[in-house]
Amino acid sequence: MITRVADHCFWLGRYIERTESTARQLQVTSSIVLDAELPSSRIWPPLVIVSGQEQDFVSRFGKDALGEGEAVQRYLVRDEENPVSLARSIVAARENARSIREVVSLEVWQTINELYVFFHSEEAARMFEDNRDAFYGRIRKATQLGLGLLRSTMLHDMPLDFIWLGVSLERISQTARLLDVEHHALSADSAEHAVLETGLWLSLLRACSGFEAFMKRNRGKVSGASVAAFLIKEAQFPRSVLYSTDYARQRLAAICLAAQGQSHVPGAAALRVLAELQSFIEGLSLESLSGGGVHAALTHVVEQVHEVCNSIAEELLNAGPRTQLQNQSQ
Repeated sequence: MITRVADHCFWLGRYIERTESTARQLQVTSSIVLDAELPSSRIWPPLVIVSGQEQDFVSRFGKDALGEGEAVQRYLVRDEENPVSLARSIVAARENARSIREVVSLEVWQTINELYVFFHSEEAARMFEDNRDAFYGRIRKATQLGLGLLRSTMLHDMPLDFIWLGVSLERISQTARLLDVEHHALSADSAEHAVLETGLWLSLLRACSGFEAFMKRNRGKVSGASVAAFLIKEAQFPRSVLYSTDYARQRLAAICLAAQGQSHVPGAAALRVLAELQSFIEGLSLESLSGGGVHAALTHVVEQVHEVCNSIAEELLNAGPRTQLQNQSQ
């Protein structure tokens, strides 16, 4: 498999997952504004912080704009200068899919292309202005359909391994950063009402698509510790840090054939880091996730994922270290 195709497959997976995650977080946050009695300065800034674009946003619009829902939404949806906006992510997903039309199935290509056409249509512009919930929901359904079609219409061989490696690494990063930012903010808040505090923890679960799964697994009181433990260590929830790390390790092992630790095999270094990260997560105790333990653990996770992505770029994609926001096709 040539590195050009591998690179496009890897980044196709990352951009599809990034688009779905951004739309999901925007949809959930828009609902919180209507349901929770919280100032907008508490609700909207985490979205920009999680995206990794806080410095760019503040330099362009000012710090006060972080609390303005309209400014944050337009920045994360249609801002062409923001490398993680929905506009940029959808274009990048389509460009990567178009570059490997001989690899992806017709159904996958049609789904991604239809999302691109919709996003740039007058219908989408009107929907964004009049019905944000429907707009974000439309994007989520399209990306979820694309992820499902990848599994059901493509050969389960190396190209799909690269795609799901990208999906899994993006998912680890998204879950870890969202949990880190929101857990810190929620723990620091002095909630005046227990119902409000519980509602905020549940909204965090919804932002990670984990509400129903959490309620089935945990039937007791909702708390910061239980939510953090679920999103980090739940081995059967596909968006948890542990599950995604394990799945990324499996896909990378299948790609580089370095499961037995041959250090000369390209990808072996990244595989070792993923294995060490998985062991680290599995070794976390409930006590270690109390207080500042969550932040320390998730900071380590994000740093290790960054190292893995750089190693993959150097060893398997012949790209060298690059930003985690975009690939060379842009």
